[in-house]
Amino acid sequence: MAIHPASLNRPLSLYLDCCRLLAAVLVVASHYGPYGVITRGADAWVPNLGREAVIVFFVLSGFVIAYTTEQKNPSLRAYAIARATRIYSVALPLLLLAFAAAFALVWSGRVPARQLYEVAKPWLYVPLHLLFMGELWTISEPPPLLGPYWSLGYEVWYYVLFGAAFYLRGAGRVVAVGSLLLFVGPKLWLLLPVWASGVCLYHWLKSHAVGRRVALAGWVASLVLLALFKLSGSDVFLRMWARESWPFPAVPLRSADRFLGDYIVCLLVLGNFWCARWAGFAGLLRFERPLRVLASYTFTLYLVHALVMGLWLHLYRHDARSAVDIVALSVLIIMTTWVVGQLTEHRKHWFQVGFERLAGWIRPVGVGARF
Repeated sequence: MAIHPASLNRPLSLYLDCCRLLAAVLVVASHYGPYGVITRGADAWVPNLGREAVIVFFVLSGFVIAYTTEQKNPSLRAYAIARATRIYSVALPLLLLAFAAAFALVWSGRVPARQLYEVAKPWLYVPLHLLFMGELWTISEPPPLLGPYWSLGYEVWYYVLFGAAFYLRGAGRVVAVGSLLLFVGPKLWLLLPVWASGVCLYHWLKSHAVGRRVALAGWVASLVLLALFKLSGSDVFLRMWARESWPFPAVPLRSADRFLGDYIVCLLVLGNFWCARWAGFAGLLRFERPLRVLASYTFTLYLVHALVMGLWLHLYRHDARSAVDIVALSVLIIMTTWVVGQLTEHRKHWFQVGFERLAGWIRPVGVGARF
């Protein structure tokens, strides 16, 4: 099926790939300070936009899901295979590698067992993370050495919710969506509007256009407003306010405690993407091939950098004041991303074959699904 010209043309598609790549880089940069890669003084010069980058990923995810369900995945079976292939092709190898690395660090005595306690109960924690259940209700459990994995505990369940809402019919849809919402809990409810806004944006673009000059002005304004939002400390204030005003202490916010600021960033991202569609960024097409190649490693970079940082800092006497050490670690992250990406994101067909075989053994349940 042809791409809907009003929703996702080539310049916008490439622009979104650039945003995806930039967001992954910003997540990496935002961890240099907290992980101790650079000194406390130096981290003031590194953009602290990791959370904002995750919001970009959420909006992009909803947008892409809306596009693929309309253009590429006519059935629940095709949708499930596509999503499972995309996620597990990267998450599964890195999750197993992270647990193996954590076990080696504990076994060698380099890290106290209490610090990487998950390795003592792999029968519990590996399935928990394979099913992306680390952020349900009161749970807040990222895998060892894979801190960024937390966001998958949101995104994957949004895939499941969308699949139930889009492909099921009748009472089966109501029961499935209601049960899933009850299962995932308040944290995921709070950020669901952010993800769903990407779906809405995809359909909004079909019938809402603006002139090029207005679009360019709006695009610049969205970036200026984001900068003012961060520089003013509004994100910190809203985070504190959310914590203090949250009325359910038995269900702590934890990874969702920035939801108020996330809503503002979400609106700015939506405005940025909408204006980018009509701003005429056709000049990006001159660099389409290298940009597409780089963007194809973003998921791997997003997950693997934390593992590389953790192992580097545990195995090497890193000097946060040494430019040589900082550059060496950065190069190592890039090289590892390329190597792992060659075996994960760029080998998705290996996983797709397995999921297609698995789907062949499963018969659709009679709930009115477009299976």
